[in-house]
Amino acid sequence: MVRSKATTAITFPSVEDVVKSPAFPTAVWQLEPHQSGLLPVAAGRGGPLNISWEVHGNGPYKLILISGLGFFKTAYQRQTMHFGHIHGSQYSVLVLDNRGMGGSDKPLMRYSTSEMARDVLEVADHLGWTSPRQLHVCGISMGGMIAQELAHTAPDRISSLSLVCTAACIENTTSFTENMMNRITMLLPKSLDRSIQYAAAAIFPPNYLTEPDNAVVPDESVPRCKIPPGGYGKFGSNYERFAAQEITKQRDRNGFTKKGFLLQLIAAGWHHKSAKQLKELGDKVGRERILVLHGTEDMMISTPHGRKLIEYLQPGRGLIVDGLGHAPINERTQWFNDLLEAQCSLGEKSSGR
Repeated sequence: MVRSKATTAITFPSVEDVVKSPAFPTAVWQLEPHQSGLLPVAAGRGGPLNISWEVHGNGPYKLILISGLGFFKTAYQRQTMHFGHIHGSQYSVLVLDNRGMGGSDKPLMRYSTSEMARDVLEVADHLGWTSPRQLHVCGISMGGMIAQELAHTAPDRISSLSLVCTAACIENTTSFTENMMNRITMLLPKSLDRSIQYAAAAIFPPNYLTEPDNAVVPDESVPRCKIPPGGYGKFGSNYERFAAQEITKQRDRNGFTKKGFLLQLIAAGWHHKSAKQLKELGDKVGRERILVLHGTEDMMISTPHGRKLIEYLQPGRGLIVDGLGHAPINERTQWFNDLLEAQCSLGEKSSGR
C-alpha cells in the first residue's frame, strides 16, 4: 500500500498476484538486435571490464539510449521497438547495460558518471560511430548524468542531446526532516513487495499506476520480434506491468546485485556538473541541439533539479511538464517518442544532413 500526495491509500496487487498473471512471462519483449556483444572497455582506467551492448536497426541516425540507476537496457524496450524495429531503416539504436548491471561486469571499484560515459564512448568507437556530429544521445535519470559527461567529453560528436528527468547534481530540495526520512526509507531492508511499491511511488504519479496498462505490445507487424504463443499479454494496470518488469529483473541474481546497485548509486550521488561546466557544454555542443525535460510529479529527482539544469544550460528546448513523473518513456510513450524523433531530426538538420 502506498499513499498519494492527497494521502489516499492505494492498494496494489502483490508480487504473487502479478506473477500469476498470464501476461507475466511476456513482460520483457523478445526484440532481436541487429548486432550485439560484450566489449572489454576501460583498459588503463581500472579495467578491462565487459559492457553488454545491442544495436537495433540499421539506419543512418545513430541513437544512444542510456539507462538510469539500477535498470537494464530492456527498460527502453518501448523506444527500442519504435526506433530500432518499426523505424529500423532510419535509426540504429544502441542500448547497453551500464557497468554494475545486467550482462555487464560488476567490478568492486569506485564508479563515476564520467567513467561510465567513457564506457559508452568506447562502445560507440567499437561500432565505428566516430564521425563528427553523428551521435543522438538520450539519457534518463542517472543516464542523463552520464549523457552530460559524454557530451562534455566529446561535444563535437553530439548531433542532439536529450536530458530526461536528471540533474546537474543531486541537492536537497526538501525540509531536513523529509530528507532524512527519505534517506532512511531508501536504505531500510524491504520485502520485494515493499521495494517495488516504494520505487513505483517515486517514479510514477499515483493516477498513472492505477490506470489500465498503456503499453502498445509488439505484434506480428514488428520486424525482428519473436512473438510468444498467444502473443504478448496486457496487464490489468500500469503498476502491474512495472512490477512484472521489476520482478523479472530482480529475479536475475547475476544481472541485478546489491553490490552493483550501490556502486551505481554512489556514481549518481557524486555526479556534479557546475554552472560553468554546463555553460561550456552548451557552447560547444550547441544549445539548439539540447533538450531538457522534467516533470512536476517527479518524486525521484525533484523538479527544482530540472529547472536548475535549464537555467545553467539554456537549452534550445527546456520543458517542465505538468503532471509528468520520472519515466516519460513509459508514462507518455508516444508523446516522448515523437519528442525524441523531433530532436533527432533537428540535430540532423543542424549538422547539414
